[in-house]
Amino acid sequence: MSNLSKAQSSSREKTLLISLLLSAFGPLVTGFALVSSRSTTQLADFVRRSMELVAVFVAWWVFHRLQRNAEPDAAHRSALERSAALSTAGAMAGSGFVLLGVALSRLSVFEPGGNVTLGLTVAALGLVVHAWFWRRYAILTGEQYSAVITAQQQLYRAKTWLDLCVFIALAVVAVAPNHLATHYVDILGSLTVAGYLLWSGLQMAEPHLPGMWALTRGLRKPGS
Repeated sequence: MSNLSKAQSSSREKTLLISLLLSAFGPLVTGFALVSSRSTTQLADFVRRSMELVAVFVAWWVFHRLQRNAEPDAAHRSALERSAALSTAGAMAGSGFVLLGVALSRLSVFEPGGNVTLGLTVAALGLVVHAWFWRRYAILTGEQYSAVITAQQQLYRAKTWLDLCVFIALAVVAVAPNHLATHYVDILGSLTVAGYLLWSGLQMAEPHLPGMWALTRGLRKPGS
């Protein structure tokens, strides 16, 4: 990040701030939507958006502090960038564990999904917005590497795919909320979200935690 020009740093901080402000609405709206819905996918979406908000805030705070040259020491700067990447990975993996538990606890209990219209709308808007930020962070990373920005690129890639999964699951619930098959589609949506978050979190944490290398290497297929 020390190689970034003033204009590049300003552009990246502005992008981080905008993503933080937009992310703040996610937990509020999905939390409100959750009140009128008993969808497991809706609950999963609320939990992961809340944890992602924390990760985006940490990333913005670290980048802002480094841009202001509050930490001129290279080792301390590297530690801050590492903390931003690990907070993002931790938010993703932590959300995955929570959602996995929620989905499994509701596996044998069927409750009609309720009204998921608001959640469906949020998922659709999130899909568009997060895809834009994914592309934006990819462009910024291509211009000049930054550990904080690269972590956000990976986070928004995950957010984009997860919003697509949530949208599909909630669309099924909206079309046939009382059908028995809808319950399993809803659970499948939650399990998909949980699995992707766990995998992405582990992958993101690997470069920053030496002990993780053996675990993720063992999970990969030979030759991958």
